[in-house]
Amino acid sequence: MKKTINVSNQGATLDTGRRNFLKLSGIGIVAAGLTLVGCDDDNFEYNDNKVFDLGMGDVGVLNYAYALEQLEADFYTKVVNNFYSGISSIEQQLFTDLYHHEVIHRDFFKAALTGATSNVLPKLEFQYPNVNFNDRNSVLATAKALEDTGVAAYNGAGKYITNPDYLVLAGKIVSVEARHASAIRNLISPGTAAFSGDDVIDANGLDVAKEPKDVVMAAGGFIKTPFTWKERGI
Repeated sequence: MKKTINVSNQGATLDTGRRNFLKLSGIGIVAAGLTLVGCDDDNFEYNDNKVFDLGMGDVGVLNYAYALEQLEADFYTKVVNNFYSGISSIEQQLFTDLYHHEVIHRDFFKAALTGATSNVLPKLEFQYPNVNFNDRNSVLATAKALEDTGVAAYNGAGKYITNPDYLVLAGKIVSVEARHASAIRNLISPGTAAFSGDDVIDANGLDVAKEPKDVVMAAGGFIKTPFTWKERGI
């Protein structure tokens, strides 16, 4: 029998005393994000086709991250609102933790952008044409792809951030995203070295980094709402 969690009221669904580092670190990120009210890179526009452009500079990177966090939050919302059949209590707890944390990430970027510019990436629409949310393997494979891509996206975009405060926060978020990725990989292949596989860790022992164009190509199949970015900047 499937278990559904009502995620419309985050505070009422879980015992906060059981929240692990994911939930607690996320609260700190939100508090910090609310103070990020200034940015000099207010380069936003809609192109001739009325499609939102992410812009350039730090705000462009924030919008880029906001798009990815919207995707992850949306995915985990669907997972926890319709847990696949036979899911264990441990997996329920893990997915619920990931849901809470991605929502916190999403709301952090929305708050930071709202304080920095009046032109914030709108709420995106998503699709999951090849995902069966009733099947464990399908859900875990999709979670793995999203988390691995998210880590690589932050690593690749870091060099474009000029504000040191934003860079520190991005570093904190990507470190938690990497823990997400390793947790999912361990569910798929428990007790193995898959949590830090050669496909995501390079020869120097560092996480793989991907350019925004490659990340958008990888995640584009999930994103229904079109957006663009200038050739310069990110």
